[in-house]
Amino acid sequence: MSVLVLSEHDVRELLDMESCIAAMEDVLARLARGELTNPLRSLMLPPGPAAMGLMPAHSAGDEPVFSLKEIVVAPGNPERGLDPHQGSVILHDGATGQLIAVINASPITEIRTAAVSGVATKLLARPDSRIVAILGSGVQGRSHVDAMQTVLDDPIIRIWSRNPSHAEALALETHSLVATSVEEALDGADVVCTATSASEPIVEAKWLAPGTHINAAGAFPNGKARELSSETVAAARFFVDRRESTLNESGDFLVAAAELGFGPEHIIAELGELLNGDATGRRTADELTIFKSMGIASEDLAAAQLLVARARERGLGSEVDF
Repeated sequence: MSVLVLSEHDVRELLDMESCIAAMEDVLARLARGELTNPLRSLMLPPGPAAMGLMPAHSAGDEPVFSLKEIVVAPGNPERGLDPHQGSVILHDGATGQLIAVINASPITEIRTAAVSGVATKLLARPDSRIVAILGSGVQGRSHVDAMQTVLDDPIIRIWSRNPSHAEALALETHSLVATSVEEALDGADVVCTATSASEPIVEAKWLAPGTHINAAGAFPNGKARELSSETVAAARFFVDRRESTLNESGDFLVAAAELGFGPEHIIAELGELLNGDATGRRTADELTIFKSMGIASEDLAAAQLLVARARERGLGSEVDF
């Protein structure tokens, strides 16, 4: 049996942002229609800062596929010059169980997370949105700049980071501006992308302009860490990629719900329901909208399937006897 192995370099060569956004639109719509199985991730939190997550998914249909992302999140990696997310996405034939591919998970996680924020921005931001605040200058900050430049027309992007030199480097690389504070970054912004490892809120509702759309893509999914204040979450029409994941893992939602007394009904819809026309997104120009990204296994499955198809078309990757 031959197994396709795709390296980080292979993934970056094969997975562009525009195609990944289209793949995320397709898989989220299919997930909302019940065509995929997406259990909650399993987290192992041993002593020390690193944690491991196991994220399985299954896609039904004529060519069923199982996927599993095994990922280690190591918060200290940026200081080592490494991506905080290290692991692999593996694909199995859904009928025979045979292993199809083993793929580097770091660039998949980087690109597909921002691609889903791109989907949410297309669905929920005002059509004339142009000013973007990116909070965070790491791997996800960089990929969110790419996503916003893909879905918005000539955006003006401001970058804030706890590390000003990192913000300056990313701004220079992406032709963006540097903000010296979160407040400055958010001032008049049409779209906000939070891509930090914050454990306590960094975004306050009073700093946001009317009609802002927020993609909240950071904070570890332990039910406690959050980037948005409770008042911000409560004031918004709130959208997610997966209700079950949000209600079990999202500190942004769970802490705000506990503090302010709202429940699951505060989640208006999943993105897939918007894509399928089963729910309404933004209703007025002045509404605050939030997309809380949990980063779910179905998204990794879709990215991996796209990568395998493209790799075999172009003869990239390594075929290994297994």
